[in-house]
Amino acid sequence: MTQYLDFEKPLADLEGKAEELRALAESDKDVTDQAKALDQKAKARLEQLYTGLTPWQKCQVARHPERPHCRDYIRELFTEYTPLAGDRNFADDHAVLGGLARLEGRPVMVIGHEKGHDTKSRLEHNFGMARPEGYRKAIRLMEMADRFGLPVVTLIDTPGAYPGKGAEERGQSEAIARSTQTCLRLGVPLVSVVIGEGGSGGAVAFATANRIAMLEHSIYSVISPEGCASILWKDAEKMREAAEALRLTAQDLKKLGVIDRIIAEPVGGAQRARTEAILAVGRAMQEMLTDMDGHDAERVRADRRAKFVAMGAKGLTG
Repeated sequence: MTQYLDFEKPLADLEGKAEELRALAESDKDVTDQAKALDQKAKARLEQLYTGLTPWQKCQVARHPERPHCRDYIRELFTEYTPLAGDRNFADDHAVLGGLARLEGRPVMVIGHEKGHDTKSRLEHNFGMARPEGYRKAIRLMEMADRFGLPVVTLIDTPGAYPGKGAEERGQSEAIARSTQTCLRLGVPLVSVVIGEGGSGGAVAFATANRIAMLEHSIYSVISPEGCASILWKDAEKMREAAEALRLTAQDLKKLGVIDRIIAEPVGGAQRARTEAILAVGRAMQEMLTDMDGHDAERVRADRRAKFVAMGAKGLTG
């Protein structure tokens, strides 16, 4: 059963009525025609809704529980996937998945945040919020990829790093900083795609990449709208205003030069046509990797560093 977001309620009514009519339409052509007319109305309404989404509505779409998650992309796009576990220090963090794989025959290291799709799996994966051991696992896998000359592909989908006491005791900020540093040091191409939420340092630790793409209705920001509203206005209910101010949409970030490309989503978001969205991400990954074919380690590092130096200069000068 389709889960509707708050702003999709008018659409839910139309699609619900069309479904009811189809259930009654076994032999009544008039009822069938009415259902088809409602379907057309619902399709037009869907296109209208998704043509002018506000930043807050995009946040809701990015967090939609039925959007494809990291595990779905790995299953559909990569072959010969061999998962690698643990940070060789404390534990295996299930919020971070990673391993060796092939993307259209090209050997790569794939790493990503996994949120889970139901209550049990969300708890197992800690809602995609990595602990220090998750970032240290990612560091281990990136360094392995560097040794063997394998490009790294990262899939970003996290509200942010886990803020719990245990994570802080085990060096959460240090682990995030070292993961970001490792991204910068890699002599192999690193491409990142924000497939849902890109929250704070938890996302930057995987996305300090040569090429960064975002799905059309994903978000990428230094803080969540709710967190920003709580700090600035002392009121989490001001999240709509915060979402506007943060400029967290793919469209804003492309203009600012933070990301390199936007991957179009099916009408209604990736959750409505999962396979289509996943294949679009796969094509973007291949194109971004092909852009860097033949680049040696020094050129790859220089390209990545120049990207973030330019981004920082642009931010300082407005």
